[in-house]
Parts: sequence; structure tokens; C-alpha cells
Amino acid sequence: MSTDPSDQHAPLLTSPGRLQKIDQLRERNIGTYLPLPQLVAVGDQSSGKSSLLESLTGIPFPRGQELCTRYATQITHRREAQQRIDITIIPGPHASQDHKKKLESYRRHVQTTAQLRTEFPVILAQANILMGIKAESNPAGENTFSEDVLKIEKCGPNEDYLTIIDVPGIFRTTTEGVTTNKDKELVRAMVKRYIKDSRTIILAVLPSNVDVATQEILTLAEEADPAGDRTLGILTKADLLKERSAGVAVVSLVEGNKKPLKLGYHVVTNRGGDDIGEEDDASAAQREREAIFLEHPWENLPRDRVGVNSLRERLEDLLGEITDRAFPELLRETRQKLEIAEKKLKELGAPRQTEREQQQYLVGIASNFQMLVRAALNADYSAHTAFDSNDLRLITAVVNATEQFNTDFDSLGRTYLFESETNAVTPAPEGVITPGTPVLDEDEDEQEDSGSLLQLAAFDIPTPEEFPELDRIIVKDWDIDPPRRGIMKWIKAVHQRSRGQELGGFGHGVLLSVFREQSAKWGMVARQYLSKIIVLVHRFILAALKIVCADTQVFHDVSSTILGDLCAKYEGGMNQATLLVNVERQLKPYTLNHYFNHNQQRSHGTRITETLRPKARVEKGSHGSWPNSNMLVIYLRDVADAVTNKSNAEHATETIHDTLEAYYKVAYKRFVDNVFSQAVDYKLLSGPESPLRLFTEQWVLGLNPKKLLSVAGESRRTRDFRERLKKEIGDLEVAMEILR
Repeated sequence: MSTDPSDQHAPLLTSPGRLQKIDQLRERNIGTYLPLPQLVAVGDQSSGKSSLLESLTGIPFPRGQELCTRYATQITHRREAQQRIDITIIPGPHASQDHKKKLESYRRHVQTTAQLRTEFPVILAQANILMGIKAESNPAGENTFSEDVLKIEKCGPNEDYLTIIDVPGIFRTTTEGVTTNKDKELVRAMVKRYIKDSRTIILAVLPSNVDVATQEILTLAEEADPAGDRTLGILTKADLLKERSAGVAVVSLVEGNKKPLKLGYHVVTNRGGDDIGEEDDASAAQREREAIFLEHPWENLPRDRVGVNSLRERLEDLLGEITDRAFPELLRETRQKLEIAEKKLKELGAPRQTEREQQQYLVGIASNFQMLVRAALNADYSAHTAFDSNDLRLITAVVNATEQFNTDFDSLGRTYLFESETNAVTPAPEGVITPGTPVLDEDEDEQEDSGSLLQLAAFDIPTPEEFPELDRIIVKDWDIDPPRRGIMKWIKAVHQRSRGQELGGFGHGVLLSVFREQSAKWGMVARQYLSKIIVLVHRFILAALKIVCADTQVFHDVSSTILGDLCAKYEGGMNQATLLVNVERQLKPYTLNHYFNHNQQRSHGTRITETLRPKARVEKGSHGSWPNSNMLVIYLRDVADAVTNKSNAEHATETIHDTLEAYYKVAYKRFVDNVFSQAVDYKLLSGPESPLRLFTEQWVLGLNPKKLLSVAGESRRTRDFRERLKKEIGDLEVAMEILR
């Protein structure tokens, strides 16, 4: 772009070095990752865009349907000591390595514009062949349009820095054998892609001799730039207006009276088809055409809104402005995108093409998984940020659930209330206590109803429905009825049905019978508790696997592979709980725990005390002191009567009750401890057969090559994603070097 010495150009707002860096970024397709400052010329094929660009740049753009470009063209001017024009091809962002290598090998050099005009048709034909464009000069081509970019770099001592990207013109009608409706939509999509970025100045080229309201390019520009902040309307063919009213309408548009744009409109005349030859001759012809702007109705328009030279200055200023505005942000944005891409690549782990790579990858995942398991069992929640989620706070949830299990087992686990408990409760109608009826002890608050057995919300326990794969292992009904009243009546009936010839008491068969009935709910309560723990463990395993498996497909492959073994281990815990139930309920009641005798004797003593209480009387203290209500005395003969004045049936019933209560208290505490230590802690948490110890390094090393490939091998999607990340990282690293 030569500069007339008489022209006084406004100084650039930015240094040529910055503008050159932006072009270097564009050549490396960095615009794929972040928006670059650029000027993009768009318009219809008949808008006069080629003539305008030739006037602005001195590049002799082709005319005619066959020679219309089928790809974007980047025209760059750079001031250098030697005059030359370099033509290269920038591969598109999705070009294959082979295609990229072929395009990057193409370079043409000419010295002058006149030489380029002569050789340009041949250059375009060569570009069509390299890009695979179908044309008369390349009938074997497969593409009508291409993402590749033809770069024309014009250097010389009189060039001012300016870069404009020309996008293929929009067309409404197709040409048989040349373009199709699909091509029409492809060009439209290409235009939208080029103008969408926030750092793009849209040069909307519009012919003056048509109604701008009908121009599709303004509609597309408005979609990309609703506020009109970065759209400059360029009105061509002003010299072709014959009617004065048409010129007045264009003047009104430039003055902002109709469809205003914040960057406004600029009006130019068209370069004629005969305006060829030396640049000085072309400049003279241009001045002759633009003489109309001194006449009505153009004469009152601002001089910076008419003519090619003022437009060129305006474009240089705009490019400088957006470059200065964007440059400080580009380095920061590039660094951020580079860090994100590197993190994603790191999360994918090492490549997994060979068996050794697959094994190492999966071993690393298993090691990280076991680290989470150890931290979760030790409540070391500071070990990883993942423990911010309750799903991974496993041992806390287990301890909370176990404490609730113990509390609820104590209040709900027996079939009948013992007599001491019934006496402490306000009398109610005979019969069964309905579910939810509170049972009050003298020194306890109101007990919770059956719904408290597993308080889901309080301990963040997921519902069984969340894990249908556990349906055949766990129970879903987590409610249980509270104990009933009427234990003495029930024991008496059992004794009458079961008594034998024993003297003075009852046989061991009666105690076994009543204990089995009194502990009938133990199996259900234990299964409910184990179901809760299994759900917690399973939720933890899946949540931990999601964290350590950055590749979603690997997560699904690992979890589905170990699911069968996990379920088998869950069943092992449930079976252990069932075994403990059977041990307690099927064997003859027996214990070496001294608390059994202690409890039995205390019950017997309490019963005698309550029998004697009505006959107790207050005696004066020694030395005639006032009576003390705590000093109750009875006669010895009353003691004998209380101990002996019972029928055999009554004595047997009371003895059975007291023995049952004493043994039940010992057995239930033993049972609760055993269920936790054996079925939960050993089988499901800490023991060698725990499901938490299934996915380990040893498990990975035991996989055969075929199974290892199916679990840890990279899918095509992952391989492609890895290659895209590597390319992005490489491009962004180059961008960082350019921007520094």
C-alpha cells in the first residue's frame, strides 16, 4: 500500500511490532483458542468488495464467478526496506498433518503489483489445487470452499502496517455446476464464524445503489454485534448513482439518520475495470473518481467519511485501537488457557497404548483410590479436598449410623416390653402398642418412634433406590414396629403350653422359646443396619472412583468390572450378620457374663421389694429422733410370706420373666457389638475381605492383558482428545513466546 507524500496520515496508536505479533498469532491459528484483533471485510459477491479491497491494498483481486475466491484471504502490509510481495497458505484449524505439511511448503514471491496482476490467476489456480478446491482449473477438486487461508504479504519502504481479512462473498442464487445450496450455507457459516469474536471489527461492505435494509450482511453483523460497537458500514459504488434522490439517501445514512452504527458509515467510489497499470496512474484515476464528493449532495459530508485514503487511515486507527486494547489481556488469557489445557492433559494421565502403559496408569488410579480409603477410615479429612463432600466422609457416617443402630435396637429390638418398663409407662388400653406410640421411662426423654431406626436426613444416608444394583442384597423397608405390652400374660401362656414335669421352676426349652420370640426382630433390625452400611460403602466407592478416574470411560469400565465382586463382598457382610442372628437365637441361652447373675438377682430383689412395700412402716430413729421416710421396716414374718406366698405358676412366670430380662440384656449388647465388629468393621470396612480393599494395585497386576486393555486402554475419543490437547498446548506455548 503506497503512501502519497501529500497525504498526512494520523500516527498509529500501536507499534508495528505489536501488529506483527498479532499476525504471527493468526498464522498459527491462535484465533481458534482466543479472539484476536482483526479487520474482516464481509459482503455480497456483488457488493463491490473486491474492487474496494484492491483500492485499499493494491492487490489485484480477480473478477468473475470462476475466479471468486473460495477461502478467506489475509492481506498484510508491513514496512521493510525491500519491496516484495509474498504469497503463502495458512492451513485451516482442522487441517491434517499431511495437508498442513503440503500447504506450508507453498511459497511464491513477486516484486511488484504489476507482476502480481500478471501471475495472480496462476497463483490462485495453484492455491485451488493445494486446497482441493473444485474449479475449471482443478476439476478433480473435492471442496467448493476451504478453511485454509491465502496470505498475501506486501512489504516495502512506503507501506503502513495494516491487515485485512477478506471472507468469501455471500450469494443468494447458485450456479449450476459451480455452487450448491450447501455451499451457500457453508459461506454464510464461514462469515458468521469470522465476525463473531469480540475483537473483530466488521467491515460490512454495502453497495450504495441498493436499500441497505435488504442487505443480509447487516443482519449477520447485527446478530454478532447487537450493540453495533464494532461494525463499520462501507458504502461502495457511489459513482454509479444516477438519481440525485439516491445520493441524498446515502448521505442521510452516512450522517447517521438511518440504521445508525457507532462506528458509522464510510462512502467510496468503485475502482474501474480499466484502472490498471502503475500505481501512480491508479491513484490519479482514483482522485478523478472521488471528485464527485466535492459536488452535491456529497459536499457537506465530513472529509474523513468519504474516499479510499481516509478510509485507509480510519482502518489503521481502528486496528491500532483494538490491538492496544486487547494486547495486555492476550498474554493473561493465553496463560490461563495453557494452564487449563495442561491440567486436562495431566488428568488424562500417561498415554495408554502398550500393556505396560495401561498397567502403570491403572496402578496409579488404584493407589490414589486406596489413599482416599485410608483417609476416609481414619477420618483424615484434610488429606484431600474431595472430603468436603459428605459422600466421602465414610467413617463418620458409619459411626453415626452405628450409634443410632445401638440406640434404636435398645428401644425397638424386643417383641414385648419387660415388666419393669411397663410399670414405668402410663397405663394404656390393653393390647398392642400402635407404631409411633411413645414409651416413657422415669428418667428418659420421649423415645423416638419406629421411623427413627434409620434417620436418613440426619446422617446423610442415600436411599436404596439410588443404587438399584444392590436390590438383591439389601432390604428397602427400613421401618419396624415398637415393642408390645402384656409380657407376663404372654409368658404365662407359653409356660402353660410348654411345662413339663420339672419341679419348682421351668425347663430350658421354655427359656429358649421365649427368648426366640422376644428376639424375633433381631434379624430384620440387623439387615436394616447392614443395608445402611452397605449403601454408605457403595456410595463412597463410586464417589472415590469418580475422583481418581479423570477419564469418564475408565470410571465406567472400572466400576462395572468390580461390581460383581463388590456385591459378593456386600453379601458376605450381610451373611455374617445373619450368622450372628442365628447363633444368638438358635442355640440354647448361655453366658459366662457375670452381669447375667447380677441382673437376675437384682430383678428378683426388686420384685420382693415391690411385694413388701405395702407392708412397710416408718419407725422412729434412734434416741427418739423424728421419723425418717427412708427408714422403712417390715416384720420378718412378712418377708417369709412374700417369698413363699406364690403359686407354682406365678413363681415360674416371674422367674422366666426375670431370667429372660437378665439374659436378653446381656445377649443384646453382645449381639450389637458382634454385628459391628464382625459384619461391619471386619467384613465391610477394615478386614482383608472388605470391598474397600478390592480395587488395589494387586488387583490391577492380576488382570490378564485382554481385561487390562478393556479397562485401561484408551478409547479413540480419549486418544483424539489427547492429541487435540497436545496441539493446543504447543500452539499456546508458541503464542506465549510471541507475546512476551
